[in-house]
Amino acid sequence: MGKPGAYLSVKRQVGGYRPVEERINDYSEVEIQLSEEDRMAQASRCMDCGVPFCHWACPIANFMPEWQDRLYRGDWVGAWAVLQDTTPFPEFTGRVCPALCEASCVLGANDDPVTIRQNELAVIEKAFNLGLVVPQPPRKRNGKKVAVVGAGPAGLAAAWYLNRAGFSVTVYEGDRKVGGYLRYGIPDFKLDKNFIDRRVTIMEAEGVNFKTRTRIGQAPYAFGTRGMDSEVVDPKVLETSFDLVLLTIGARDARDLKAPGRELSGIVQALDFLSQQNRILGGEHDEGIAPITAYGKRVLVIGGGDTGSDCVGTANRQGAKKVTQIELLPKPPEHRPDSAPWPLWPTVLKTSSSHQEGGERLWSINTKEFRGAAGTLGSVLACRVDWKMENRRWAMEEIPGTELEIPADLVLLAMGFTHVVQGGAVAGLELETDERGNIKTRGTFHTSNPKVWAAGDAKNGASLVVRAMAEGRAAAEAIISTL
Repeated sequence: MGKPGAYLSVKRQVGGYRPVEERINDYSEVEIQLSEEDRMAQASRCMDCGVPFCHWACPIANFMPEWQDRLYRGDWVGAWAVLQDTTPFPEFTGRVCPALCEASCVLGANDDPVTIRQNELAVIEKAFNLGLVVPQPPRKRNGKKVAVVGAGPAGLAAAWYLNRAGFSVTVYEGDRKVGGYLRYGIPDFKLDKNFIDRRVTIMEAEGVNFKTRTRIGQAPYAFGTRGMDSEVVDPKVLETSFDLVLLTIGARDARDLKAPGRELSGIVQALDFLSQQNRILGGEHDEGIAPITAYGKRVLVIGGGDTGSDCVGTANRQGAKKVTQIELLPKPPEHRPDSAPWPLWPTVLKTSSSHQEGGERLWSINTKEFRGAAGTLGSVLACRVDWKMENRRWAMEEIPGTELEIPADLVLLAMGFTHVVQGGAVAGLELETDERGNIKTRGTFHTSNPKVWAAGDAKNGASLVVRAMAEGRAAAEAIISTL
């Protein structure tokens, strides 16, 4: 498992990012990859820890020590063979996963953890370069047909496993292209969309049938697709035409901020802003949709998570005059807190590549009112808040005299998502929802309709790409054992 004792002499080395003055002018991926020799040296740091907590923490259960050892020895073919046993798309997680595994790396208990995510990306890209990742259609079909509704990470993973097991799989996607949040939510400077197309081409060659521009039921249009010609399929027809229907439609109901002045123009949802930029880069034209641009504007991002960070990076690339990001919660600690000891995932301050490109960040800020004139946004009234523990629950209270007015011409609401969109397939198939508003399942993935299953964010609520992929794989395995 790596080179014995290498972690004592080889220090953690990450690829880093392209220079800010260069990357701020384009949408190419910002992360730099190490040389093969340096990457092998980083893999050598994986120690013979006995209990690989990295494997425990990984939602998709990758065998990190095994492929790290092969990578260290220069056995790229062997490393890829081990990696593909557990994950269908390491080129995605290798770019956008927050690396839960690294937070649980045994080496990280006292030192810097192994660069697992970047090592994973190096392995899969080397496999593509060596021509190892090629279509592998099943030798025979089993006569069973499955419809997967939603072509995001959960749907793609489910389709990948089901197809290789011999099922005839049709993936329905309401948008123009395949990928879901991977394509329309994550900026190109984090995930170049050519890597999605590369994988989809392989899946099509293996026999997966993708039907884009196809909405199941009267599903709400995704942003930027209102002027798009699309086919509407009755969910009941889908139910009778397939042996099983798997819903992987995500949790796209965005959380709103109901404050005075919300009706002013210039206040938009983060995904609307991000997806429009991605569509422009992808050559998609949104007829009849007003452009959302940060050029020359004072931009306020409300929400301190990854989506908010993506808004910061995109606004700066569009030429924003100033970017400010505010978060309701307190500023996280810079180091692992006692409340989240190793190997648990710690909530610590995260400074992304986008934050390094410019902008101000404020914590413990509550939005009170949107202000403007003639129907147009001009500023946001906010105040500082304090968080206190009351009856074993955190409670927020405003700090008197701390009101501040933040000039803003564009506000991006990046506060996450509440639940699955309950129209379209959910309503058409008359599915029950749980107390959180997501699709209610019984046991594993069974919904209230015996022929309809659900997986991913549509079932659990908005989460990580790697968790969605793990759900898609688990759902496929359950279908394989059932049908």
